[in-house]
Amino acid sequence: MSGTLNKVMLIGHTGDDVKMHYFEGGNSLGRFPLATNETYTNKNTNERVTNTEWHNIVVRNKAAEICEKYLKKGDMVYIEGRLKTRKWQDEKGLDRYSTEVHCTDFTFLTPKGGTAPAASGNTTQTKQEPSKPAQPSQVQDTNEEEDDLPF
Repeated sequence: MSGTLNKVMLIGHTGDDVKMHYFEGGNSLGRFPLATNETYTNKNTNERVTNTEWHNIVVRNKAAEICEKYLKKGDMVYIEGRLKTRKWQDEKGLDRYSTEVHCTDFTFLTPKGGTAPAASGNTTQTKQEPSKPAQPSQVQDTNEEEDDLPF
């Protein structure tokens, strides 16, 4: 097989609010940490052990603005994206590397107000613009012939 795949799917809790950066031309970038947990029982001590892994999430443009508006620290969210490693230099001039998840799709899993449906956003890898949050189904064209079928 000659193809490759770079895909990440995470469900976790946000570790902070979305931090936004705005650029000339109207583009924006949002960053936030996401925590995922692994729980198991230690066979020697019978203790439950929980390990937390932190992920750096990056969202762009309208998706970033939606996340900034609706995601708060502690919210549960589904993130889909791809891994990207970024090289940068620290204050001492040493090369550092950060691995980030560049988000291409997300779904908010923490309902707001208890009765509101969870919002969802879709982004494509080329445009990275989210789809609109879940809304009632579209009105059908009135020119269609009506059936007496119960479904």
